[in-house]
Amino acid sequence: MNNRIDLKFKELKESNKKALITFVTAGDPDIETSYKVIREMIAEGIDILEIGIPFSDPLAEGPTIEKASYRALASNTTTDDVFNLVKKLRVDYNIPIILMLYVNLIYKYGKDKFMGKCTEAGIDGLIIPDLPIEEVSELKSYASAKEIYIINLVAPTTKSDRLLKTVKESEGFIYCVSSLGVTGERKKITTDLSDFYNRLRSITNLPLALGFGLSNKKQIDGLKGGWDGFIIGSAIVNIIAQYGIDSPEYVGSFIKSLKN
Repeated sequence: MNNRIDLKFKELKESNKKALITFVTAGDPDIETSYKVIREMIAEGIDILEIGIPFSDPLAEGPTIEKASYRALASNTTTDDVFNLVKKLRVDYNIPIILMLYVNLIYKYGKDKFMGKCTEAGIDGLIIPDLPIEEVSELKSYASAKEIYIINLVAPTTKSDRLLKTVKESEGFIYCVSSLGVTGERKKITTDLSDFYNRLRSITNLPLALGFGLSNKKQIDGLKGGWDGFIIGSAIVNIIAQYGIDSPEYVGSFIKSLKN
């Protein structure tokens, strides 16, 4: 399978670079602004794009992304709007695109129909925080048929047997949670990430991308370990919350500061 995620990590590894993965909630504050924000991020050199489908009960999210979901729902953003947004992006961009969503949305939509829409739009992977590892294989059979990866999350507190099981079911890369709790900016990452990295690297060769709480370049530079990528979400969503329809240029400037 020539998934764009694999190709991107291979390209970055050959150039001795890390992946910058960025997140936005689609439809916050409206779909057109989301499109403009994403274009700015791509122009400033992000490597992988993660788009959140707004959901009424986003249990893995802190207040920042939770409020973004509510703003997007208030602007009447639907799952089909998100698919159309990705289609519009695909006219100009070949960047890997991942959807972050909750499993109920897939079941409500219909598993086969949902995966078919993902393929049609040009989506490469799915992050589903509330999907238990015991149920991944069932959904993966539908996703694999459409050449879509399901990307699993692991945390420093994940027990060894469960870590092994999760890694075994993972594709594309592993989403490594940098700090306990929900998403949101942290002033400081206090978890012992070097031990976490070593545990993971001893059982998988998949790229390891670190997320949950990362918010600036200084923080990323201070992290130890050979992480293959960094995921930035709440810091971007906070800029969008502050500037609304004027946020694309501010998000672009923020991405530029991370890339420099």
